[in-house]
Amino acid sequence: MIGQEKVILPEGYKSSLNLKETEIAIKKLKDYFEKELSKKLNLTRVSAPLFVEKETGLNDNLNGIERPVHFSIKEEENMEIEIVQSLAKWKRLALFRYGFKRGEGLYTDMNAIRRDEDLDNLHSIYVDQWDWELIIDKKERNEETLKSVVRNIYEVFKKTEAYISEEYRSLNIDLPDNIHIITSQELEDLYPNLTSKERENAICREKGAVFIMKIGEVLKSGEKHDGRSPDYDDWNLNGDILFYYPLLQRAVELSSMGIRVDKKALEHQLKVSGHENRKNLEFHKMLLEEKLPYTIGGGIGQSRICMFFLNKAHVGEVQASIWDTETIKICSDNFIELL
Repeated sequence: MIGQEKVILPEGYKSSLNLKETEIAIKKLKDYFEKELSKKLNLTRVSAPLFVEKETGLNDNLNGIERPVHFSIKEEENMEIEIVQSLAKWKRLALFRYGFKRGEGLYTDMNAIRRDEDLDNLHSIYVDQWDWELIIDKKERNEETLKSVVRNIYEVFKKTEAYISEEYRSLNIDLPDNIHIITSQELEDLYPNLTSKERENAICREKGAVFIMKIGEVLKSGEKHDGRSPDYDDWNLNGDILFYYPLLQRAVELSSMGIRVDKKALEHQLKVSGHENRKNLEFHKMLLEEKLPYTIGGGIGQSRICMFFLNKAHVGEVQASIWDTETIKICSDNFIELL
């Protein structure tokens, strides 16, 4: 494994699939996973926006420092429009507007631009994921519901592993039978001298597939495991699905998900994060007035899945994006064919 500033280079790497074969495999993989996910979680596919009005509060603020791409239209020069960074809040509103019932959900192809991403093997300014959201009952806002849905999603990953391994015998995929579940505090207690990313690598190296729960609150160390926007996931009922990726010798996050905030969780999280001003936004008002359904939802990275299952070293091998000159040269010199 050779580490460069921009790109990790697996020793002796050369993809077993050429460009054309890769594109065909991406289509097969995405079609299969999407079908199995919608069936397992009872999801209906809907259309998604590429941009939303800023004043609605529907855009995802991520960690609060990322700058959304924005513009105006000539008919409404005073209307500020933002390219989405994810659809976490939009989906919950859509379930309400479209009349979905408990046990029913939706999913969509989400395409986003995150211009402040640091580009590397796993990160691109172009984000493509399946965004999904499922209506639950108030009494189902608990850890058992969260864990049950995580295990259902992992079953879809395992079925996809079996399918793609049969289609392409040259690929090396070896997920464990079950996903290991651990809280962020338990993980810090287990590896107190490591950073959060080092802890993710360590637990994934040991377990293969891990769901890290409870991300957003401050840990005993005084630090957060990772940042979370305060207005969609309940920080006590959320988490990330990560797999160990031998090709890059590190953990790879495939999904971020969680049970969504109710009125109590929203008020608390807005207060501790210093974002109580968001209470005046349209979406947040509806939540505080308890007009929206209780839901669980998340995003599953399409390019990350393709990269993992097709044994690719760089996300640019499975998505068409823009890369800096240094990345392009390193990849070109080392048999990494960017789309």
